[in-house]
Amino acid sequence: MGEENFQEFYTKWIGEQRQQIGILLLASKSPQIATSSPPLSVLVTRTLAHYEEYYATKSKCAKTDVFLLLSPPWTSRLEHAFIWIGGWRPSAAFHLLYSKSGLHLEARLSGAGAAAEAEADDDSLCLSDLSAHQLGLIDELQRSTVREERRITEKEAKQQETVADEEMVELSGAHVVEEEEERVGLALKGKEEGFDKVLRSADRLRLETLKGVVGILSPMQAVHFLIAAAELHLSLHEWGMEKDERDGVQCNA
Repeated sequence: MGEENFQEFYTKWIGEQRQQIGILLLASKSPQIATSSPPLSVLVTRTLAHYEEYYATKSKCAKTDVFLLLSPPWTSRLEHAFIWIGGWRPSAAFHLLYSKSGLHLEARLSGAGAAAEAEADDDSLCLSDLSAHQLGLIDELQRSTVREERRITEKEAKQQETVADEEMVELSGAHVVEEEEERVGLALKGKEEGFDKVLRSADRLRLETLKGVVGILSPMQAVHFLIAAAELHLSLHEWGMEKDERDGVQCNA
């Protein structure tokens, strides 16, 4: 899968994510659904499957062009500033969870507005109602995620350092003739394979972290968390695209 094909897939995937937000929002506000866990569990499973589809397709594309996925041209400069090895930083999931929990708790304590009071009346709707047991599990997951994140970051750093290994230095000082072009191609192929392994590790951690957090939450809490994650992703994408357009920056998305 090349750049155009993956960009087409990504655009379609983003559109599906917007539709999913609408479905999740409706489920989070429907009294009929709110009192029945199975339907919510199904929605959560479908949402996670949508993420799984994205990473599976991304993995196939990386086999032919990993550098494309590490520096995707269909994202904005703003999004690039927050990219960690071709995607979102896994530990950000916990900051999102804590931020969302804090906002809900603040709304309940202040009782600002009828909407806030109405939401506060239904404890199942608030991520601020995480139990002590849930908080303990989340803390444990966060610690293990941060450790793995650091390990992968170190692997990326070591891979980046190979740009100045003996082979690359020797080739950079040579005149590019036909026989040298083959050596350059083989050298770069080795670098590409190394970055592919790092990207796969990063994507695996992203998906495991998402599933891990959702697995700790109740169905309704998971719905709220998934809504927040998708809204943040889409908002960052839209803000960045709008800024690039205002600044006259060309973008492929």
